[in-house]
Amino acid sequence: MGPAELVQKISISAESPRGSGSGSESGGAAVAGVDGAAPGSWRHKCAAYVLALRPWSFSASLTPVALGSALAYRAEGALDPGLLLGSAVTVLAVHGAGNLVNTYYDFSKGIDHKKSDDRTLVDQILEPQDVVRFGVFLYTVGCICAAGLYAVSTLKLEHLALIYFGGLSSSFLYTGGIGFKYVALGDVVILITFGPLAVMFAHAVQVGYLSLSPLLYAVPLALSTEAILHSNNTRDMESDRQAGIVTLAILIGPTFSYILYTVLLFLPYLIFCVLATRYTISMALPLLTIPMAFSLERQFRSQNFCKIPQRTAKLNLLLGLFYVFGITLAPAGALPKL
Repeated sequence: MGPAELVQKISISAESPRGSGSGSESGGAAVAGVDGAAPGSWRHKCAAYVLALRPWSFSASLTPVALGSALAYRAEGALDPGLLLGSAVTVLAVHGAGNLVNTYYDFSKGIDHKKSDDRTLVDQILEPQDVVRFGVFLYTVGCICAAGLYAVSTLKLEHLALIYFGGLSSSFLYTGGIGFKYVALGDVVILITFGPLAVMFAHAVQVGYLSLSPLLYAVPLALSTEAILHSNNTRDMESDRQAGIVTLAILIGPTFSYILYTVLLFLPYLIFCVLATRYTISMALPLLTIPMAFSLERQFRSQNFCKIPQRTAKLNLLLGLFYVFGITLAPAGALPKL
């Protein structure tokens, strides 16, 4: 059985109903029942760590890197694959560490429970100290990769540090420290970090200087990424309210949450239509994902939130890839400021 199947089995085990025994007993049963592997085996640990990272959400960090690199290619006419790979690994490491910080603090504050989407710690698939160590490891990997990027890129150290540590701080402070997520500011953090900041980082590493144009091109992708978080927070409104935290979805209520989600889904397509009609037809490529957006809108409207964050993340990935293809295929000088 391969690692992917093992991860799937852990996920299924984590979603299975628990008995009436104690938490440690039910958690231990869940862990021991995965593929018949011993709880301490390396295969089991590796699969558990992958599950804890929530890899389905990585489209939110990979697509901005791809977009920033495509913008650099269109502006400079060249692309360094090594810098692209280094940027992707750096951003993924910080994103994964941020997911682990979220898991740790949600558990420590009593927000995660048996019915939560993320039950890595609730079901004792991993111990809190495992999550902490893995988070520190990923932040360290991110810093090492950022140092490597500085060594091979022409970007000034102060500029690289400003963007990188801005993103790192945001990923931690989303739930750690100040905990922006718990005071209805998490949406702002995600909108900035997994949109303009990540796109600008990838672009600046490639071209060697800071530019404002990537911030404008990041808007459609940032809106789509925010839709992932908003769908997650809308689904968890009741449990978050019971835990005593405040999110934007709680503040505006179900009706306006639906309106906001719809705007986040479809506003990017309006932007693509403008770009396609005024500049180049290649920018119409993301419109191929509109049927998925309508399907998500119907699901959200019916208040069926099962797997809707994951499905929104899938839309985000496909929309982002078509957006990148559209920019790459655009004739030289066709797009503004590029």
